[in-house]
Formats: sequence, structure tokens, C-alpha cells
Amino acid sequence: MSFFISPAMAEAGAAGAAGPFGDLSGLIFLVGFAAIFYFMVWRPQSKRAKDHKALVAGMSKGDEVVTSAGLLGKITKVGDDYVVLSVSDTVELTFQKMHIQAMLPKGTIKDI
Repeated sequence: MSFFISPAMAEAGAAGAAGPFGDLSGLIFLVGFAAIFYFMVWRPQSKRAKDHKALVAGMSKGDEVVTSAGLLGKITKVGDDYVVLSVSDTVELTFQKMHIQAMLPKGTIKDI
């Protein structure tokens, strides 16, 4: 049956325009994408991690802090990995240091 169908031959198309950058356009795109990723994702995240590490290292007894759960408290004891927070006169809670989100100015808890 193949004798009824003539083979189709494609004509040689014109070479695509390479553009002003030629074959480097793909490389330029990748470098641009990497730069955008670095400045919008990687750098801010590493800065936040560095700031949080400094916050955790600088905690001391008597500091007023906020946990990642939103609890306010005053640090009564600092260990290697844990801190004890006094959230009221009779309640003390133990938290891992990494769950402390922010330090508050002195006297913030009294104002609330």
C-alpha cells in the first residue's frame, strides 16, 4: 500500500535568527534567574537565620520575650537548649530556645 502514498520531504527552513547574543541567551537567562533567586530568597533567609541565632545566643535571665506560639514571658532560667519562662506569678513554662521569636523592651509585660 505504500506505493499510493508519496513520501513527504520537508524543505530546508531558513536558519533562525540568533539574535544579538547568539547562543549565550540561554546562559544569560540562567545567570539572571540565579541572581534574582539569590537576592529575593537566599540572602533574606540567611539574614533572618543569622539574626535569630544572635537573638538565641544573647538571651539572659530577666529578658522579656515572645515565643513562636505568641506567649509573653520573662526568662527565669537559661540552659543550653531550654529556657524557663515565667508567664504569671505562679506559672513557669519550659521552652526550647529556638522557639523564642523576639525580645521585648524592658517593662512591656507590665504595660500589658
